[in-house]
Amino acid sequence: MPANCLRPRPLGSSGMEVSAMSLGSWRTFEHLPADTGAAILAAATDEGINFFDDARYNDETGRAPLPTGYSEVLFGELFRAAGLRRDEVVVANKLWWEFWPEQNAAAELDGSLARMGFDHLDLIYANPPPEGFAIADMVTAVGGLLDGGKARAWAMVNWPAGPCGEAVAAAVEQDVAPPCAVQLPYSLVRRSWVEDPEMIRALHAAGAGVVASFCLEGGVLSGKYLGGATTGRAAATLGDSRAAPAVAAAPGLAALADALGTTAATLALAFPFTNTDVTTVLFGATSPEQVRANCAAASQLDRLSPGDIDRLTRIGAS
Repeated sequence: MPANCLRPRPLGSSGMEVSAMSLGSWRTFEHLPADTGAAILAAATDEGINFFDDARYNDETGRAPLPTGYSEVLFGELFRAAGLRRDEVVVANKLWWEFWPEQNAAAELDGSLARMGFDHLDLIYANPPPEGFAIADMVTAVGGLLDGGKARAWAMVNWPAGPCGEAVAAAVEQDVAPPCAVQLPYSLVRRSWVEDPEMIRALHAAGAGVVASFCLEGGVLSGKYLGGATTGRAAATLGDSRAAPAVAAAPGLAALADALGTTAATLALAFPFTNTDVTTVLFGATSPEQVRANCAAASQLDRLSPGDIDRLTRIGAS
């Protein structure tokens, strides 16, 4: 049992259990030495993480041998280098529909599996379908992937509440397993998607949980930019109006963290757990030390008084 128990919990109706914290790979591993990437994955499993999220995206380095999808190649290579056991973890990837209709769901998934070096995924996230691809037809396509054994369960990523409810209803009508999760951005300054009453109804109708993402708002809520840091992913966007709420909330969050003897990042990652619909908090890391520090968020609320939690939830609230 890892020192920091991440309290596995059911992933909706999928029959799988996932750790309270989960590790993503978005725009991460191609920017790091391979041994660092493998060490990050190994540290995650040491901490008790069993849920790993991958995705295909375009090369940003100018050095990748593939224009898109090298992120998947790297994830598979690092997964094996870290010594992870495929039968002991839950691995997720995405259906982006970027090349639909020329590339259907099965072809897109097969491409991802080939690049990752896996024969199946535990969870496949469906992005909202493109124009001309009806939600009901998308659910049929995803159901075919489940029937074919290429994925054990499905979920949705970045869906608005209304279409999410339509997809849940279509799954019921077609006797397709319901989505077991919805991955949505959820932070102290970005609450509406998850807390929308219509989204809550859709989640409960499916028996699905929330995979909370972007909880640090690109790192702004970690406090790293309060001292005027000019490096990091969010450095160039701090003056953008979209970053304004997180920039405004960061000082208050840092002050509360100092008062409680913890870090702003830990509190920001702990916030989603105040919502019982949240199953797991997804984060990315660039070092093993960051993995270990972030995992502390899973038990942070247990150490806070009701008053402390109230102070936390009031930060950034509109």
